[in-house]
Amino acid sequence: MDDDTLIARIADGDDMALRELFGRHAPWLATRLRAVLPAADVEDVLQETFLAAWRGARGYRPEGAAGGWLWGIARRQAALLLRRRGPVALVLPDGLAVGDEADSVVTRADLAGALAALEPAEREVWRLMYEEDRPVAEVAELTGVPAGTVKSRAHRVRRVLRAGLGGTR
Repeated sequence: MDDDTLIARIADGDDMALRELFGRHAPWLATRLRAVLPAADVEDVLQETFLAAWRGARGYRPEGAAGGWLWGIARRQAALLLRRRGPVALVLPDGLAVGDEADSVVTRADLAGALAALEPAEREVWRLMYEEDRPVAEVAELTGVPAGTVKSRAHRVRRVLRAGLGGTR
């Protein structure tokens, strides 16, 4: 059964369809959420995401991928969680803390410098995948290269940015 059918069944109150949708999408959603949230918050956001999907299933329009719809819900739930907590300082490598405007400017300058070291094709992959949040397959289609090439470029982007921002991995 495809995702659109599952969501239609969820809209009709089928909790087994919700379990199936959760089983399909929770693992990759959790992976993406771990990139922006503390690990302790990921499960809470996942629960809120699928509760919101349950409540909003009647409004779902199968015009795009169901995964994109769920990721949009997850991002909003993560943002709500972070907004409720209020401002916090983000600790970056080498003890640099971002909590005020001056530190934020330094971090943005470091990021701009690291991005400048990339090839134009790699900057395009950065923009599409990390700024516009597009999946690999869509980036491959938009750039006219195979998905494997997109993944290779994304890997190099992450490596260059880690080095440029003082990362240790």
